[in-house]
Amino acid sequence: MSGTGVQHIAVAADAAEQRVDRWLRSMFPHLSQGRVEKMCRKGDLRVDKGRVKASTRLQSGQIVRVPPLPDADSPRPKPEAIISSADTQMMRNLVMYKDDDVIVLNKPAGLAVQGGSGQTRHLDGLADALRFDFDAKPKLVHRLDKDTSGVFVMARTGRAAAGLAKSFHQRTTRKIYWAVVAGNPMPKVGTIRYGLVKALGHGPNGAGERMQCIHPDEVEHTNGAKRATTDFAVIESMGQRAAWVGLSPITGRTHQLRAHMAEMGHPIVGDGKYGTNSQTNEGEGWGAQLGGAISRKLHLHARTLMITHPVSGKSMSFTALPPEHMANTLELFGFNLAYAPEDPFEYYES
Repeated sequence: MSGTGVQHIAVAADAAEQRVDRWLRSMFPHLSQGRVEKMCRKGDLRVDKGRVKASTRLQSGQIVRVPPLPDADSPRPKPEAIISSADTQMMRNLVMYKDDDVIVLNKPAGLAVQGGSGQTRHLDGLADALRFDFDAKPKLVHRLDKDTSGVFVMARTGRAAAGLAKSFHQRTTRKIYWAVVAGNPMPKVGTIRYGLVKALGHGPNGAGERMQCIHPDEVEHTNGAKRATTDFAVIESMGQRAAWVGLSPITGRTHQLRAHMAEMGHPIVGDGKYGTNSQTNEGEGWGAQLGGAISRKLHLHARTLMITHPVSGKSMSFTALPPEHMANTLELFGFNLAYAPEDPFEYYES
C-alpha cells in the first residue's frame, strides 16, 4: 500500500483535555490501541515536537505529528448516524439562532457534548439533525459539562469553526453563567484566582479525577497546575441558606466554576463532585444539597454568550432560559427572573 506521509494536525478546541490515544483513534478508526502505544514508545508520534505517552492530554492549538500510516489507517468518513425522529425534533427545538455560519443552541442539562467516559448519546453524535440544508453536520468549537445547561454555539462551516475556535482560545468571547450556590458569599462581588491542577480519583486507573484548587503563588511550583480566574457577583440571596450568583470565567479551565465556588465554601447546588452530597458540612460551610424540595441536579447554567460573528464580524449576544429544575429553585426562593440584570457585574459598577 502506498500509505500516507507525515501529517501535522492541529488540535481543535473541542478536543482539549482528550487523551492523545483516543484522539488519534477517533481520527484514524482502524488504528489499534497497541499500535498507538508503540508509536508513542518509539517517539514517532509527537505533540509540539515532544515525545508523549498514550495517556497524555492534548490542549487546543497543539500540533500533533502523525507518522506515515498505511492506506487502511487513513481517515475515513464516519457513517451517517441514524437519528430517530424524536431526537431530530428534540435537537431542532434547542435551536435559538442559525445562519449560514453558526447555530446557537440552549443545551439541556444531562446531555453530554461529545462521547467519552461511557457517554454514548451526546450532542456531537446527534448533530446530523442540525444539518438542515447543509451537506455536513455542524462542528464543535467549545464545551460545556454534561450537567451544565445553556448557550452553546456550533460552526456550520470550516471557516466559521476556525474563527470561533480562535475566539474561544484567545478569550475574546464573554460568558456569563447563572448558578445557585449554598450559603451567601461575602463579599457580594469579587474575583477568584485559585490555580487548578488535576487530581486523580479513587477509582480504577484514577477514575473520578477532579480539579484541585491551589494558591496562586504555588501555581508556578506545582507540576501540571494552571492559573484560573473567575469573577462572581451575587444577584440575590435567601438569608444564609442560598444565593443566586452570576459567574464569568476569565480563563476556561475544566470544572473551573464548580471548583472555585466549592473552594470559597459555597458549592454549586447539586454538585456532588465538588461540594459533597450532604446538606451541610459542619465546620466547613455548606454542602452541595439543600434538601427539601430543592432538586439534586446541578444548578449551573450558561446564561449569556457574547461573540463576534466569525464571518460578518458583527457583535452578537445570546441569552438562554434556565432549565426547569433551576427555574423551580429560583421560584421557590422567591427570586424573580424578570428583575435579573442582564449583566450582574454592571449592576455593582453602577
